[in-house]
Amino acid sequence: MLILLTNDDGIYAPGLLALYRALKTLGDVRVVAPETVQSATGHGITLSTPILTSEVRIGEDFVGTAVNGRPADCVKLAVSKLLPRQPDLVVSGMNSGANVGINVIYSGTVAAAIEGAFLGLPSIAVSLYLRNEIPIDYARSCTFARKTIDQLLAAGLTGGQCATINVPPLHPHENPAGIKVVRQCTRGWTDEYDQRQDPRGRAYFWNSSVFKLGETEADTDVAALRDGYITVTPLQFDLTHYAMLREWQGREWGLGVK
Repeated sequence: MLILLTNDDGIYAPGLLALYRALKTLGDVRVVAPETVQSATGHGITLSTPILTSEVRIGEDFVGTAVNGRPADCVKLAVSKLLPRQPDLVVSGMNSGANVGINVIYSGTVAAAIEGAFLGLPSIAVSLYLRNEIPIDYARSCTFARKTIDQLLAAGLTGGQCATINVPPLHPHENPAGIKVVRQCTRGWTDEYDQRQDPRGRAYFWNSSVFKLGETEADTDVAALRDGYITVTPLQFDLTHYAMLREWQGREWGLGVK
């Protein structure tokens, strides 16, 4: 199995290395990842400037390709030009921070996985919820992620399908409460901005928001992750609102011009 591994935290991110180590017994893992951190860049791609690449060695583990572009660029370029053949699986992560609720829309991690699905490949995004009071253990978290990935593949994840996995933060003596397949929470959250002033007296603003798992319905990714479950959410990139489509198609539409 040929696996394309990417992320949005950059090729030097510890979560990427930990996920590489967890996946290398599953197949031939090729790393194509952003040169720098691309968190919350969504599904942007590079069109008006060249995309530069460089070979990067990460310890004794792998030699990957660093791309000075967005996560979606990495997947497009890897599939089109860099890999010896079309990969059998695209995996994006492990992201430092949860990608649940509205964060799914902003996430470069999820965007990379969705780009793989765009291209007809089975794709998975993997993220780790962080909490200040719990030490980060990427290696152990990726072990749980790998077990979840194995089950997704056994369930029949096929080309063009995408799923996102979120792993809860765990103390060394803790295990996840289980795995839950849940829907995305669509409740919004309020951004906060610090207003400051530059040396020339111009106002500027800095987003100071910290994402928290708030109150939501029990069947959502936010609720399950908050309760200590590994969450799995199948995603789609068809944004059509079908109920509205059917309603509007049933109306008479015209320009009022004879």
